[in-house]
Amino acid sequence: MPLTAHPPIIVRHSRRTALQAGTLGLLGIGLHHLEGLRVLGSPSPKDTATAKSVIYIFLSGGLAQHESFDMKPEAPMEIRGEFSPIPTKTPGIHICEHLPELARRSPLWALCRSLSHGSNDHSAAHHIMLTGRSELPLGFDPTKPKDSDWPSMASLTTALARPRNQLPSAVVLPEKLIHNTGRVIPGQTGGILGRRFDPWHLDAAPYNPSSYGAFPEYLFHHHDGPKSDPRLQFRSPNLSVPEWLSGGRLQDRLDLLRHLDRQRASLEHAAEIQEHDRQWQSAVSLLTGGPVAGAFDVTRADPRLRERYGQNSFGWSLLTAARLVEAGVRLVQVNLGNDETWDTHENAFPNLKDHLLPPMDRAVSALLDDLKDRGLLESTLIVMAGEFGRTPKISTLPGASHPGRDHWGAVQSVFFAGGGVPGGAVIGASDREGGQPASDAQTPENLAATIFHALGIPRDTQWLDVQQRPFPLYHADPIRGLLG
Repeated sequence: MPLTAHPPIIVRHSRRTALQAGTLGLLGIGLHHLEGLRVLGSPSPKDTATAKSVIYIFLSGGLAQHESFDMKPEAPMEIRGEFSPIPTKTPGIHICEHLPELARRSPLWALCRSLSHGSNDHSAAHHIMLTGRSELPLGFDPTKPKDSDWPSMASLTTALARPRNQLPSAVVLPEKLIHNTGRVIPGQTGGILGRRFDPWHLDAAPYNPSSYGAFPEYLFHHHDGPKSDPRLQFRSPNLSVPEWLSGGRLQDRLDLLRHLDRQRASLEHAAEIQEHDRQWQSAVSLLTGGPVAGAFDVTRADPRLRERYGQNSFGWSLLTAARLVEAGVRLVQVNLGNDETWDTHENAFPNLKDHLLPPMDRAVSALLDDLKDRGLLESTLIVMAGEFGRTPKISTLPGASHPGRDHWGAVQSVFFAGGGVPGGAVIGASDREGGQPASDAQTPENLAATIFHALGIPRDTQWLDVQQRPFPLYHADPIRGLLG
């Protein structure tokens, strides 16, 4: 029988909801964690998933393939750009000179240089690459998420992959992807799967419209204006017990809350109470320490390890991702940069050289080393991609002082590591200009299938939308040559 997601539960805004909110408030959990706790209380279908996890590193804005993993040194200057290739440890594979740490670790990773889709629009391409669906849903609105959107891969993982410990199956950090106008970029929600399966967003780096790059070490602005706000801070979610609830005070509060629960029990349906109890137990478990709570707090990590990752939002985010995988999260999506940080229309070369590639190179390399040292790399698939690539030809926007590249959905390079990926492999190729797939073209559907396959979710899996209509999980084969 195909594996199906459990139908979403209608959430009633009642006295019970208010009491739940008060309960969580007394424990020090903000209302922004309520959705995550509701997911924790959701029933999970029996699955056949393996012990594997996935870390999906998302480079919002679109990484330029010419300035990273698919350089064209023989092409004319207006195509090849200012950077030079360097050899990796794998004979015949060259990458950008500003990725020296990854070059030294090429036996641990592989590339797909031929992933393609049809959109050059940021919002549409985000939706495509976060959901694994090239065809946009009916009524798609680039200005906001809608309940009619396709579910994100993180949402599908939340619904279909059984969680371990008290953590949800999927976590997104360090913040939602938000445009500088303040609108949330679509593709990050449960869509037609239902809001109950929205992934848990850990808001560890509160959105700021000037938060480009790996703050606070690498502050920049795409234009010639001011740098990012140096006061921006990366914070671990407040999952520790507050001092005023320590010792006997905590027990007093727990006794009080249990008394309130008993009063409410006579007024509520037994099934609803059981669901609340699961959420309550999960909340207490998250708050009272151990490896689950510790996974969220990178300040507890060895200072030497934090230094290896980099003392910036890129490094802290990937260090958190490694701890979450170790604690049992199945899929962690890490947004390296907000507000389309990698959108290098102008000042592309100084911004990439000085503010973007160095912290990414350092943090991803440290992630590979850290997972390998802990024996987790073989059981963790790492994927790094953006919403699209960049145009083959360099151009200069009107009024810009330095050139860059425009949006380009036709081809991008995707990075893979761990999870059984053969080191040094290259899947597919782009043409001479790096503008179109020349061989073994892949799609976002192939990428999604690769991720779900790594999670051990069977090929015949189906999920149900809020109207109980069945949809297949897989829309293509996993990328050939990457996973067994």
